[in-house]
Amino acid sequence: MTFVLAIVSAFFAAILTFFTGFGLGTVLLAVFVLIFPISVAIAATAVVHLSNNVFKLFLVGRHARKDILIRFGIAALCAALAGAFLLNIIDSQQLIFNYEIGGRTLKTTPVRIVIGILMALFALMDLFGISEKWVIEPEWMPIGGLLSGFFGGLSGNQGAFRTMFLLKAGLTKEELIGTGAAIGCLVDIGRLTVYWKQISGPELSGHIALLSAATLSAISGTLIGNKLLKKMSLKKIEIAASVLLLAIAAGLATGLI
Repeated sequence: MTFVLAIVSAFFAAILTFFTGFGLGTVLLAVFVLIFPISVAIAATAVVHLSNNVFKLFLVGRHARKDILIRFGIAALCAALAGAFLLNIIDSQQLIFNYEIGGRTLKTTPVRIVIGILMALFALMDLFGISEKWVIEPEWMPIGGLLSGFFGGLSGNQGAFRTMFLLKAGLTKEELIGTGAAIGCLVDIGRLTVYWKQISGPELSGHIALLSAATLSAISGTLIGNKLLKKMSLKKIEIAASVLLLAIAAGLATGLI
């Protein structure tokens, strides 16, 4: 049942992620934690995430803005290494909060609560037009890269912070998607070099079929997203991103995902 859930989740999350720049990793992580310990689940998610980002880069990478890639991407790569090292140092399971609602035990961590609150604040500002006239100046791009990369390495939640900054960078929808995919690849490569112990361990090596199926499913969703690109306006992408931010923020903070 979990195998099917991973495939279906990867497919639909990849379609939405193609436009918003985030969501696939969070949804897959929620499924993979049902199978693996948290650190291994994060590594497994990163494998699928990188594969999908590489394919997305093949489709739309030519639209990536090199100036933003340099300012944002290098900082994100360095911070991803730091976040991934921190994940290896701390035992995330010791930080879990457990509580029950309606007989169901929910689990979350301080890191996820902080991420959820920040994501919700940004999403609400976008939905209510508070950030309508914001433009992220070039000198602030490395800050966005540090946030995105660090949380990407620590918990896998990199795309939300990246999209928050890129949406205000004056990009076209093609540049937004292409630049996001390129930065995502840098972060994934960085954190996977640190996750090597989890990737090569016995918990993951016995689930190659699951990872392969989830990867192919995500790539299929990305292909469909690319077909729908011309029908999507940048405003629709912003609204979709804000709504998804709120949903994921609530899920992360409360332990639902």
